[in-house]
Amino acid sequence: MTTTVYFDMDGTIADLYSVENWLPLLRAYDPKPYAEAKPLVNLNSLARILNRLQRQGIRIGIISWLSKSSTPEYDAKVTTTKEKWLAKHLSSVKFDEIHIVPYGTPKQDFATANDILFDDEAKNRENWIGKAFDVDSIIEILKGM
Repeated sequence: MTTTVYFDMDGTIADLYSVENWLPLLRAYDPKPYAEAKPLVNLNSLARILNRLQRQGIRIGIISWLSKSSTPEYDAKVTTTKEKWLAKHLSSVKFDEIHIVPYGTPKQDFATANDILFDDEAKNRENWIGKAFDVDSIIEILKGM
């Protein structure tokens, strides 16, 4: 059975929470923090590893929540902004799946027992069906695959 390695974005590969005034901006329906988030990992290394894993038959995906405070229009802006962030920072990676879903959507709904999740949210890792890891050793864990 095929394995998919999934990544959360905010707090996992994108440093949303270090963007100045991120919370007031999100509450004002401004997607700017999603665009300005700096990478939390070395994305050149990550891209090389992900491309190698894909050549080995492993699928690569994103499961990221939309803003907690939301409207349909804002959801569309956030989705576009997150997709642009991925295209800018991981342009060589052709994701097999990108799920940008309402805040609180159970991420395990996308999983099989073979799948892997990297997520900064403990609850998401605890509820995940396959293997789940915190953000501390993303590169090291992937290098071992």
